[in-house]
Amino acid sequence: MAMPIVSINKKRKQKPSLALTLSATGLLIIGGGVAYRLLNQGSLFSQNSLVGANIIPSDALFAVSLTTDSQQWQKLQQFGTKESQAELQKNLLQLRDRFLTSNGYNFEQDIKPWVDEEVTFAILAPDTTQATAKPVAIDSVAVNSQQSMVMVLPVKNSDLAKKILAQPKGLKTGKWTERTYQGIAIKQSEGESGTNLSATLLDGRYLVITDNPKTTERAIDAYKNKTSLATVGGFADNFPKIAENGAFAQFYVNVPTAAKIATTAPNRRLPAQVLAQLQNNQGLAGTVTLESEGIRLKGVSWLKPQSQRLLSLDNTAGNMQERMPAETLMMLSGSNLQRLWGEYVLTSQGNPLSPVSPDQLRSGVKSLTTLDMERDFLSWMKGEFAVSLVPNTPKNNTPGDFRAGLVFMVKVSDRKLAESSLQKLDDVIKTQYQFQIQQGTVAGQPVVNWIGPFGTLTASHGWLDKDIAFLVLGAPITDKIVPKPNKTLASNLSYQQTVPTEPNPTNGQFFLDVERMVNNFTLNTLFPKQKNFLEATRSIGVTTAVSDSRSTRYDIFLSLKKASNSNASSNSNIHPNISSSNR
Repeated sequence: MAMPIVSINKKRKQKPSLALTLSATGLLIIGGGVAYRLLNQGSLFSQNSLVGANIIPSDALFAVSLTTDSQQWQKLQQFGTKESQAELQKNLLQLRDRFLTSNGYNFEQDIKPWVDEEVTFAILAPDTTQATAKPVAIDSVAVNSQQSMVMVLPVKNSDLAKKILAQPKGLKTGKWTERTYQGIAIKQSEGESGTNLSATLLDGRYLVITDNPKTTERAIDAYKNKTSLATVGGFADNFPKIAENGAFAQFYVNVPTAAKIATTAPNRRLPAQVLAQLQNNQGLAGTVTLESEGIRLKGVSWLKPQSQRLLSLDNTAGNMQERMPAETLMMLSGSNLQRLWGEYVLTSQGNPLSPVSPDQLRSGVKSLTTLDMERDFLSWMKGEFAVSLVPNTPKNNTPGDFRAGLVFMVKVSDRKLAESSLQKLDDVIKTQYQFQIQQGTVAGQPVVNWIGPFGTLTASHGWLDKDIAFLVLGAPITDKIVPKPNKTLASNLSYQQTVPTEPNPTNGQFFLDVERMVNNFTLNTLFPKQKNFLEATRSIGVTTAVSDSRSTRYDIFLSLKKASNSNASSNSNIHPNISSSNR
């Protein structure tokens, strides 16, 4: 998924030639969407690991945890708009109804007296040894495999937990039966197809509930045979990097298993070469914490211990925000554009889920400029880079004025090669598009301007210091970056409060002033309920770093608007503790 494309012209709302594909931002949005959906399933963490990680089978697709602390749920209600709160409430009530109300249970009365501080849910990979029962939904595509779910409730009062297991609520249809597996007592319901529950108490410490008797057996096997999530390669080493006491939620995604299931989706199959690349990856994990001004997500992804692929330790970004003006709306920076492109090609070549095909991008550059993207451009782009959107402040309100300028900066590895390529580009713009190429100056520094057929300044490029090249497209905002601005983006309070300072050093950062972007530009709709999400968000900040040759860290902060008191009070039943009588 790509970042919403911004129209930066008043009359023509879409300018494809200036559109920027921000795959890193797509990753942010995908990550935000995954976390949101996982939170609607439930699950939790304990100090340095997920609660129940020693019970959940190692092939789990997802594992996610949620706090049982009512104060944290009340804190969550402080954020958002009326619309976003209503959406959250709807999903939480669905969660409550599925696991509590529909089975006759009330959280406050039946669960909270004996459960510990967190609860974990996991969706398991389909058991290929069993006959197909019902489909698994993968991105609205039905996969012909069996879905199974495990819920692990850590016990702080074993007597009460044993009591609720010994005396379960009466069923609307069917009956409760008992059996044993590997010497462990299991209680299960026999009702309508698809509604059977199975429960057992392991070592008096964990009440395990599943939606399938065979799934309970898989959990017991994982616990006894030490084939659980806790033994997955890299899990024990990487999860502690992001685990925090008192967090609102934590989650884990099994990347290779999820990729395999995605290949069975009839309309969105992954090519063999893409699947092979994804098999080098093992996991993605994250911790969600609630802060006074928003939500923080700390994430880590890692490769399989035996993976042939290794990550490059290149954390040399973190300076471009010192060169951008304070009013910058968006900035995406990274350590090495050439290397980033190479990594993108590895996982995107022939991948129908990629925002832009590498071949299409290559051919697009070739068609527009007659130049080779990798040989003529990326060959000298081995240093830190940034792509930014800077608003225009026109002296007069000319209808055709661009409302913002798109700025590209890169620290070059070979200035002579860069100058040669830029000269070739100037020649193409002049001969193929009939633009005038004019030498000019800004604050006494030389620049090259592209003047359109109607005399409009369309683009400028030049140098900052000796090794940083820049290109400005759209609005004439070169004077905002040349010379170095007195008030930089780094000094912007919103930037400081949004973009995480860790990990440090960093190999990339992202900042988006959502509030100003939504108020001033038209954004394409790329995911459901996007309008609600954007209207509830002030700004987004991301900082990434390569931790070692096999793992990468991500810190994300969403600065959110505060809900009004009336909204919060009207959503007082948002917490899943609520009983069915209060619905």
